[in-house]
Amino acid sequence: MQSMSSMFLNFLLLLAFSLFFLAFLNHLTASSPPTSTSLFPNEALPTKTGYLSVNPADSSSAMFYAFYEAQNPISPLSQTPLIIWLQGGPGCSSMFGNFFELGPWRVTSRKARSETFVLEPNPGSWNRIFGLLFLDNPIGSGFSIASATENIPRDQLSVAKHLFAAITSFIELEPSFKSRPLYFAGESYAGKYVPAIGYYILKANANLPVSQRVNLGGVAIGNGLTDPMTQVATHAANAYHSGLINERQTSELEKAQREVVKLTKMGKWKEATDARTQVLLMLQRMTGLATLHDFSKKVPYETEMVFAFLRKEEVKKALGVKESMAYDVCSDDVAAALHDDFMKSVKFMVEFLLKESKVLLYQGQFDMRDSVVSTEAWVKTMAWEGLSQFLIAERKVWRVNEGLAGYVQKWGNLSHVVVLGAGHLVPTDQALNSQAMIEDWVLERGLFGYEEEVSSFSSLFD
Repeated sequence: MQSMSSMFLNFLLLLAFSLFFLAFLNHLTASSPPTSTSLFPNEALPTKTGYLSVNPADSSSAMFYAFYEAQNPISPLSQTPLIIWLQGGPGCSSMFGNFFELGPWRVTSRKARSETFVLEPNPGSWNRIFGLLFLDNPIGSGFSIASATENIPRDQLSVAKHLFAAITSFIELEPSFKSRPLYFAGESYAGKYVPAIGYYILKANANLPVSQRVNLGGVAIGNGLTDPMTQVATHAANAYHSGLINERQTSELEKAQREVVKLTKMGKWKEATDARTQVLLMLQRMTGLATLHDFSKKVPYETEMVFAFLRKEEVKKALGVKESMAYDVCSDDVAAALHDDFMKSVKFMVEFLLKESKVLLYQGQFDMRDSVVSTEAWVKTMAWEGLSQFLIAERKVWRVNEGLAGYVQKWGNLSHVVVLGAGHLVPTDQALNSQAMIEDWVLERGLFGYEEEVSSFSSLFD
């Protein structure tokens, strides 16, 4: 009997020890970094993420999105504007714009070349008072899925068709989205995507009943490639007058630029794209700049930490992406698909948009690829009835919190902004000023309002 009691006691001790050991192991596992909660805290999670269909005939292709509701909306959500961000590239992920430029949280690294990441609040986020939707466009970019490389769009009409399908699918997710005004924004090669989707929406709306129309509020293009043939012809003059090249180099660069223009006019799209690449390589070699994206920088933008962050399994899991999915911040397949589209202009789309919608063009002062000069050059060639008035409109000094932020020129539906102290990635370089710009433009406040012009010089300092 005593032996049986001893055996039972030993069994209880063994059971207690086993339970304690399992609890200890569980504690170790739960506290072992990295975890999705430590790398991607709950407060940094988007409001919604997921995939949107782009083509009923291609059910395997889908566009990834991440949506952040307004942090402090100043109107009922059913009336709160929604900004839709499209990255350039072509083929670069909008998650880069999210976590490096204008999203509510930015990726930083605790030390140089370290993969110890930290997400920090971005005081200049574009979703302070607006909703903010990031789309990985076209399919094949970022976390978006292309069922086959041949299904990746090869022109702006195809890009716009996919975007329209994705946007209408997103609007159907929640009834309040239907009434919210949509503003499309993007930079660089999105200087083609943004006009394309705006143009497509206006054309589609004309054939749809009022209840089915997309509520387009306007489009914003930052450091955009919109009319490539006109823009490529400005590089030499821009670099020369910036003191970066001499007269002999200017002549060499102008010769190369003329070749791009010639090939573009002939419709030799592949050759024209390749020739433009050579112009940029020449400019890079002549100037010795760390990056043409910002001639004031001694080193390029520190983007690698964002790329590494988005490749983390914990981050993919937090964003609702399959952990096995390969991630490239910029897709070679998408770039190849749109290679022959590169030098084609969408200026006519901007001209059409200006008749029925408002357009914002903004550039960072230091950008040498898609510069202030290049944008002013193509704007002058537009067939728009308001152009003559725009060109003589006063270029006003723009201040944010009493500090000099840049310059605004506006007439009718067109606003042009030069952002001081910024390069190609304006929201990265001037977060608070870019936030003030987009908010005032959408809400038509201050220099972006439609009130009667005040000519008094002293008004700049009131």
